[in-house]
Order: sequence, then structure tokens, then C-alpha cells
Amino acid sequence: MSDQTATTPKLLGVIRHAASAPHAQMAAEALRDAAQRAGLTLMLDTDDGPAPVGEADAVLLVGDATADAARHAGRPLIATTVIEAIRRPDQALRSAASLTAVPRPVLVAAPAPAAAAAHASAALPATAGGAPKKLVGITACPTGIAHTFMAAKALETGAAKLGYAMRVETQGSVGAKDALTAEEIAEADAVVIAADTGVDTARFAGKRIIVAGTKDALKDAPGLINRALAAEPSAPAAGAAHAPGKATQAPGVYKHLMTGVSYMIPLVTAGGLCIALSFAFGIEAFKEPGTLPAALFQIGAQSALALMVPVLAAFIAFSIADRPGLAPGFVGGMLAGSLGAGFLGGIVAGFLAGYVARFLRDRLPFPQSLEGLKPVLVIPLLASLVTGLLMIYVLGGPIAAAQGWLTAFLQGMGTSNAVILGVLLGAMMAVDMGGPVNKAAYAFGVGLLGSETYAPMAAIMAAGMTPPLGIALASLIARARFSQEERDAAKAAAVLGAAFITEGAIPFAAKDPVRVIPSLVAGSAVAGGLSMLLGCTLRAPHGGIFVVGIPGAVGNPLGYLMAIVAGTVVTALVLATLKRGSPVATAQA
Repeated sequence: MSDQTATTPKLLGVIRHAASAPHAQMAAEALRDAAQRAGLTLMLDTDDGPAPVGEADAVLLVGDATADAARHAGRPLIATTVIEAIRRPDQALRSAASLTAVPRPVLVAAPAPAAAAAHASAALPATAGGAPKKLVGITACPTGIAHTFMAAKALETGAAKLGYAMRVETQGSVGAKDALTAEEIAEADAVVIAADTGVDTARFAGKRIIVAGTKDALKDAPGLINRALAAEPSAPAAGAAHAPGKATQAPGVYKHLMTGVSYMIPLVTAGGLCIALSFAFGIEAFKEPGTLPAALFQIGAQSALALMVPVLAAFIAFSIADRPGLAPGFVGGMLAGSLGAGFLGGIVAGFLAGYVARFLRDRLPFPQSLEGLKPVLVIPLLASLVTGLLMIYVLGGPIAAAQGWLTAFLQGMGTSNAVILGVLLGAMMAVDMGGPVNKAAYAFGVGLLGSETYAPMAAIMAAGMTPPLGIALASLIARARFSQEERDAAKAAAVLGAAFITEGAIPFAAKDPVRVIPSLVAGSAVAGGLSMLLGCTLRAPHGGIFVVGIPGAVGNPLGYLMAIVAGTVVTALVLATLKRGSPVATAQA
């Protein structure tokens, strides 16, 4: 026993996470459990706990702890993110333990403070001029609420671990925050775009650039940064209208579609709620010219919702071809609306316009002296002609027929079919909590709002609220099966759930996916199916529980609340039952 103790490395885990104390506590709990399973000696240094006593053979820095790495000088150090510590604590501890087998360098006397500062400065990765490398980045997701800011924090933390300075612009639901200046871009050694929607990269022409998704930044921000620094510089800008080359394009049909949806959502929300407000004066009140209900209906139906399909098509094309795709995308979207092709026609027109514009941009031979005419004359004209003629003579009619059939089918569904659709959409909302499956269901519901099919959107939003709400309820009714850190985090999850931010459940699912994800899927399926069964409708694609208070926004509001409550209760009961055999429940039994 003594021999084993002597050879077992002693590890120190230092955890700091200013953005979310509950997540830091969850990381500590995950590392503690993993150390017990692996038979490792682990001391934890957290903001809330007492200072650890004793020397450690290696130090694991988690989250913001890297900012204070200097005080652990002389001991082997390794860093990881809070998310990685929660998801893969065993791997993080193995990496730290492996450092103890590496021979330590001979320590010399500590230098004077001035010398130490100079040494630390010299140790930073530097540019050719000797200064630390500087990076800039942009993060964005389709709804611009959760993943946008989580990815930005991950990139900034990852840059700090590598000794680099980094500024990240977040393109969220309220526009760009911390916008990058021209000077910052000019001084940057590389650019990291972590976005699930299209981002205009023209201002970064001539820079080393890497384009990835927000989840890539959350999983391995330092790796993305290193890849950006190793990338080849993109082509320098020939003028203000120059489009970036292929190297800066993020591939993927899903990303292009989500870009269009993200720009369309505010129009659908504003339009749907304006129409709902007009109905609050009476279901036929908008037909009286010159009245406030008529004005509200004109704003919502004839303006905001009329722009829905053109904006969808234009920004799908923008995601594919950057700015050259906007003009043909808007033209194709307007034609889709006028031909009755609706949401489906907008999607087809957007992809058609985008790929035609990109082909012309990249492949159309043009004299160098006239290159400036391509983005302002040649591409808009030719791409709009190709897109428009194909929509009018080839694609518009069949797509309009398909859109009409889908609308008629959904509006004429029997009760059993409606419930099945609600269960399916509800399960999709919970299976990956903000991932591609979740967003596919969400985009389906948003698109149907333009054809006055409102029931699926109600089922989708109800199902998207129940995962965080169910976790919060489970932490109350089965407190002994959750750690104190999880109970604290569940309070924040309840607020996120009420606001229709399904991502609030991600930390819990990441820590215990086998128990948590089936519980969330079960509850969301119940919420979606019950919403369809009770005939609930929703005119706004966001807003969570708060849209219930807007007159006319929710059809059958009492039934809608019942569906949300039922889904929350099912999630909580299933999760509490499955948590009986969890390590936390066993330890507290």
C-alpha cells in the first residue's frame, strides 16, 4: 500500500471560470469523480473552496486559471477548458498525470522582478518583430444567443493559454458587439471565424484565415488558432467590392440554410406579432381602412412577412457567394413569393442564386482592367437572369405545387397525424439541444409561418423550452441525486428554458448523456405532441414563455402552457428515475 502511494502522482487542479461559477463547480465535480475512479490523488483549488495543502507533482489549469500560471512556476503545467473538463475529465487527468514522468529541469535562483518580466515577455510566441502575436475573430450562430458568446469566450481563453492577444467580434441576435476596428484587423496575424452562419469576410482579404463552426471553437479553440496561424494568406483585396477566395468559404448546405434562416427570423417575429396585435382588436378589425388594426396588419403581413422569403433566399446566396450572391438571391426570393412557391421556393432560389453567382465570380474570365465591373454589373445581371428565368420557366411551378400540397396536408391533418408530427418535432428539438437536428426542426417551423401554418411552431417552441425547465424541476424534486454545483446551475437553466434557449441543458447532457438525453427527448416529445393535440398555434418563432402575454400571439394559450408543464414534468420524472444509479446519488445515499 505504501509503495502504491509513493508512486501515485499528486495532481493539483486549479479551476477558474468568471463567466459561469456553476460550470466551474461542475468541472470540479467531474474531475473529482474521475480522480476517484482512476485512483489518483487530486487537490482542487477553486474560488469557493479552501486553499489546497501540500505539494503537487503536476498542475492542471482549467478555464481562466491560465491567467495566473506564473505562481505555479517550476512544476509541470497543462491546461484545458471548462467544457473539456466537464465532458472528458478522465482524459484531462491522464494528460496531467503523464507530465509527472517527464524529468524536471534544474531550477536556478529566481531572477529579479524586472528580469522575470523580461523573461516572461520573451517566452511569449512572437511575430517577426518580437511582439506577441495578435489575432481577431468572429463568432455567430443562427439565433445569436448562446453558442455565439460561448464560442467567443472559448477563443479568447484559448488564445490566452497560447500567450496570444485576441479580440473577438460577436454577431449575435442584436447585431455585432465588440466590433473589430480597421486598425485591429490590419495588425492581426490571423483571423478565426467560428460561425454556424455565413459571415462577410471581405474585410479580412490578405489575412491568414480559418473558417469553422462554433462547436469547433468550444472543443478545441487553441487548435483552431494554431491552424489559422499556419494557413496561407488569402488573396489581397483588389477593391472595396472584392470577394474573398474559396479558401475563406465555409462549406456545407446546412450552414448556408441556417444563414438564411438567421436573417429571416427577426422579420418573422416582428411580422407575426404585429399581425397578432391587430387581431387583438378583433379578428376582422384589420379590414377597416385607416384604423390602427389595419396599419398593424399592413406592417406585419404586407411588409415584414412579405420580405421573409426574399431575405431567406438572399442570405442563403450570400453564405455561398458572399456579396455577389445578394442581388440574384433577392430577385429569386421575390419571384418565389410571387409564383406561390413560398418557403421551399425561397430555399431553392437561394441555393441556385448562390452557386450561379459563385461560379461566375470564380470561373468567368475577364480582363484585369475590367475586373471591377464583375461584382457591380456582370455578376448581378447574369446571375439574376439565370436565377429568374429558371424560377419562372422551370422550377417555380413544380415548387409551388409542392408547397401547396405541404400546406394543405399540414392544415388538414387528422388528430393522430398531428400528434405524431408534434412528437417527432419535439424529439428533434431535444436530441442535440441547439445542434443541426434541433435547428432543422426549428427551420421547418419558421418556414411554415409564411404559409399561415402556425401549429408546428407552437409544438417546436414548447418542446425547446422543456429540457432546461425539466432539469431545473428534477434538481428540486430529487435534490439528493444532483450535486450542489448541479443544483446551482439548474437555477440558471430554468431561466434559459423559459426564454426558449434549449442550450441551457447542454452542460448537464455533456456530463451524463446516457441518463440526461433520453429524459430530455421524452419530455420534449410529450410537449410537442400535446401542443399539436390541443390545437395550439404560435405566430412568433421566439420569445419563450413571454409571448403568451401578447394578445393573439398564441392560439389556445392555456393548452400551450399545459403542454409545456406536462413536458417539463415528464422530463423531471424520467431524469429523477434514471439518476438513481448515478455516482452522485450513490455517494449521497
